[in-house]
Amino acid sequence: MLRVAVIGSGPSGVYAAQSLVQQDAVPDVRVHVLDRLPCPYGLVRYGVAPDHEKIKSLQGSLRTVLEHERITFVGHAEVGAAGLTCARLLELYHAVVYCVGAATDRRLGVPGEDLPGSCSATDFVSWYSAHPDASGRGFGLGARSAVVIGVGNVAVDVARILARGAQELLDTDVPQPALDVLADSRVRDVHVVGRRGPSQAKFTTKELRELGTLPDAGVVVRPEELALDPAYADPESAAAVALPAVNRRNVEVLRAWAAGGGEERTRRIRLRFFLRPVEVLEADGRAAGVRFERTVPDGAGGIRGTGTYEDIEAQLVLRSVGYRGAPLAGLPFDEGNGTVPHAAGRVLRDGTTSPGEYVAGWIKRGPTGVIGTNRPCAKETVASLLADARALAARPVVDDPLAALRESGVRPVVWDDWRAIEAAEAALGVSLGRRSVKLHDWAGLLAAAHGGD
Repeated sequence: MLRVAVIGSGPSGVYAAQSLVQQDAVPDVRVHVLDRLPCPYGLVRYGVAPDHEKIKSLQGSLRTVLEHERITFVGHAEVGAAGLTCARLLELYHAVVYCVGAATDRRLGVPGEDLPGSCSATDFVSWYSAHPDASGRGFGLGARSAVVIGVGNVAVDVARILARGAQELLDTDVPQPALDVLADSRVRDVHVVGRRGPSQAKFTTKELRELGTLPDAGVVVRPEELALDPAYADPESAAAVALPAVNRRNVEVLRAWAAGGGEERTRRIRLRFFLRPVEVLEADGRAAGVRFERTVPDGAGGIRGTGTYEDIEAQLVLRSVGYRGAPLAGLPFDEGNGTVPHAAGRVLRDGTTSPGEYVAGWIKRGPTGVIGTNRPCAKETVASLLADARALAARPVVDDPLAALRESGVRPVVWDDWRAIEAAEAALGVSLGRRSVKLHDWAGLLAAAHGGD
């Protein structure tokens, strides 16, 4: 029997576990999927916007994998806590696959970034997604204007949630405290700002178009900013023709919005381009806006500053400029790219493969790709692990890793406990006259998991 621990129950971890039990080359592989949270599914539960039901339905596919007879979910098991070190894992399992994602966000590196009212879009997403680490962190939406810095799908998600009426979110699993705040929101203008042009924006067309379907919000785009982009100014130019299809479609969507019509709506999403943040402005000790430098194409595929500036008023500033991996005690880490050094998924220590240690997902390749990108990434890592299986299986490990974890002080949330959390969330939804509503704090989740013990 080959015992494998997969650390992380998001898509990359679940796909790694699935690859391990669906192959025939190495029979009788047993997999424990460990997660520091009591709930599975990673960013599918805590990163996908609540109004994106189709993407959230992926949880059903992940559930099927985690209910496999040779896979055991072990939640509330944090590597680095309660004696659960990387070295200890190698005493419990023949192999360990780390699928811990990219746990932090990139920073702007500008003055005022840490003022109250200025934070990462990741924090905002965690709050409205009921991540237990965000419990107690309120977002007072007394702001009249918000600035979202970045032009990727997370920025679009955040803008859409800010511009939606709370009634539209009533039929989602948004935690009740967040829904109450969103219901009282005074935000009327949401500025989504990118330092480059529309043809270089990272959002996908489907998510971009959604902004134009909100019943009480209009999209406002400045034609003069779009015109700075060579691909926008001349759709037949070499620059435009060379664009990937998604970028060309984005430009066409923006071209239609530039004709106007969004100003008269109750809320407005203002898509801005060629503006680079240089400072978060302060008033009364809080964020009061952002100063941007106007940029223009530099003729070589990049941008350059012009020395002219524009201030956008905002009482809420959210940076959405990407994720970054965080080091895990006991594993090597490349500070330059925020990943664990590896060769085809095998962890490298001082340039040499470390027997029994593997990585998959964002901690392996960086925060790139979509959810489906994790599947081939996980398969490559599992192929390396299976090639090593004979040597790995020869190493002695404990007979019952779960019992050993409990002896180390871990009080795991296993699958039946997770089902109890789901039942508690369904009951909460009924009590509020809503669908299933997420429990949003550690105490509530663990109480539901363990029957109040």
